[in-house]
Amino acid sequence: MSLFLDLVSVQEARDRVLSIITPLSSEMIVLTSAYGRVLSASVISDIDIPGFDKTVVDGYAVVASDTIGASESMPAMLSFSGSVAMGSAEMHTITMGSCMYTPTGSRIPNGSDAVCMIEYAESLGDMVLIQRPVAGGENVLLHGEDFAQNTTVLHAGTLISEREMGVLAATGHAEVPVFKLPIIGIISTGDEIVAVQEVPIGSSIRDVNSYLCAGSVTAFGGQPKMYGIVPDESASLRAVLQQAISECDLVLVSGGSSKGERDVCAEVIADLGTILVHGIALSPGKPTIIGTIDAIPVIGLPGHPASAYIVLLALVRQMIYKLTGRNADSVERVSNKAVLAVPIHSARGREDYVRVMFDEQGLVRPVYGKSGLLNTLISSFGYICIPAEREGYHAGEEVEVHPW
Repeated sequence: MSLFLDLVSVQEARDRVLSIITPLSSEMIVLTSAYGRVLSASVISDIDIPGFDKTVVDGYAVVASDTIGASESMPAMLSFSGSVAMGSAEMHTITMGSCMYTPTGSRIPNGSDAVCMIEYAESLGDMVLIQRPVAGGENVLLHGEDFAQNTTVLHAGTLISEREMGVLAATGHAEVPVFKLPIIGIISTGDEIVAVQEVPIGSSIRDVNSYLCAGSVTAFGGQPKMYGIVPDESASLRAVLQQAISECDLVLVSGGSSKGERDVCAEVIADLGTILVHGIALSPGKPTIIGTIDAIPVIGLPGHPASAYIVLLALVRQMIYKLTGRNADSVERVSNKAVLAVPIHSARGREDYVRVMFDEQGLVRPVYGKSGLLNTLISSFGYICIPAEREGYHAGEEVEVHPW
């Protein structure tokens, strides 16, 4: 096994691995379980929403032209014709010079074309004083204005949040078609790694990356499956990896990338399958391995937590998105524009992910630290990505900050 990495760009690495991934099959689930899942088919409204002209405020349904010129000193005086009951199928009618009380969400009577908010009206027995003019259509949601029957309300590939759940309920979808959750195997390797509940002795360290990976997988929309700690020995890793391949849609091997003489992970992947990439022009995260075994992608992550986390963000996130069928256009790219307090240097030809924080003046400052440090992940707000074609950013330059 060569000691030298044949580096590819982050985009090339991403393109190679995404080219071998296809979304999983779909299943039907109940609406109450749909949060965080991805629609596998577009959703059609079964009815017009709303199915009638309705008021969006508590107030009085009126003929808008009756309120022209109305004010507190010279209110429009309208005849009170009663109240509309919520949910009633009865159809009321008003004529010019009259009005009816309509609670929020109720059907407005025939003949009315606007609703005056109750705050701008005063009831005086059989009369109602309207103290400000209302325009035609004001405070009214028209029949079918929200969604029309037989139209698409949500597209396949949409991530379902609480907002989409509300739309699904409104359109009669008690069951929802979604892509199956991808099962992501997580293997931690290293003779020095011990379980979380153990107290490290000598040069041993607790298993950090398994849980860093598990949390990231969950956040990206996958289902983590833990395979525990495996020593740096080919036969042991081979056995666990073969099991994981048979049970998972993607496998992450933490501590499974290096450029040293004993690159066990690369040896095993090459023996069981194919290595697509061994080395990415990415900092941190350079020695990452991308391979396949029986058409299942296997990613060898760096052992240092900060490096592993950057690879999860830069590469694995997109892989899980594609497995879940999530539309790239629907993925929220949260970022903040901010100004650098100091210059940040980078080597041309590699993509740099620099951890950053905001100072008291709201300026961005790098949080420097070695790739083995955990505290930089907690003390930083997020990161900036320096493109491979740049050699860094100048102080005072505006940059895009991505929150963790």
